[in-house]
Order: sequence, then structure tokens, then C-alpha cells
Amino acid sequence: MPRWLVYLWTLPTTCLGLLVVVPAMLTGARVRRHTGVIECAGGFASFLLRHCTLLRGGARAMTLGHVVIARSVEALDATRAHERVHVRQCERWGPLFIPAYLLASAWVFLRGGRAYRDNPFEREAYDRAG
Repeated sequence: MPRWLVYLWTLPTTCLGLLVVVPAMLTGARVRRHTGVIECAGGFASFLLRHCTLLRGGARAMTLGHVVIARSVEALDATRAHERVHVRQCERWGPLFIPAYLLASAWVFLRGGRAYRDNPFEREAYDRAG
């Protein structure tokens, strides 16, 4: 599949990421392009990851299409391989990625598992990232 088509397929999810990047930039976040992905660390992105996820203590990083947001530059560096697996998942699932991820978490939870760690998307990311 041509690369431009991959970016188009993930665009709806990437736009959600960009909605975080803009206010993050205005609040001191570091933003750069790395291996075809926009990385945003700090500022408003850090606040969201600390206070607006369902994970106890928040998340260090999160992927939204071709945008990765993180609490800090150090968190970006530490989670880069894991988050790149999620970028590839977004490329496969396109606009269905977020609904599929949330449904997988709900399914795992309803079956008695851990909604985050036992989610198949997360298991793949942890396995592939090492």
C-alpha cells in the first residue's frame, strides 16, 4: 500500500492526536518529527496522561495515529519501541483502532482479565518491543 494511503487511512486518529499537540505546544511541550511520527512531550500532553487515563498513576505515553504524546522526553525515549507497535496497529486498523482497542479492553475485563495488560493490542506491543 502506498505510504500516502497509509497516512490517509490513519488520518482520523492522527487528527485526535493533533488536538492534543496544539495546546501542548502552547504550554511548553517539545514537539518533533521522528521516523514519520509526530512526538510531543510535556505540557498539556503530560497533564492529560497523568490525569485523564484509566490507568492508576496515569500513562507515560500514548499513540493516536501518527502522533505519540508523552509525559516527558525521557518517557518518549523509554516507550518509543512500544509506541511504534501501536503506530503500526493504527496503520492496520485505521479509524477502527480506538473502538477496537476499547472493545478489546472491555472484553478482557468482562472475562476477568486486566483491561490494560491483557488487552491483545498491549500484549503485542509489549511482546514486539521487548
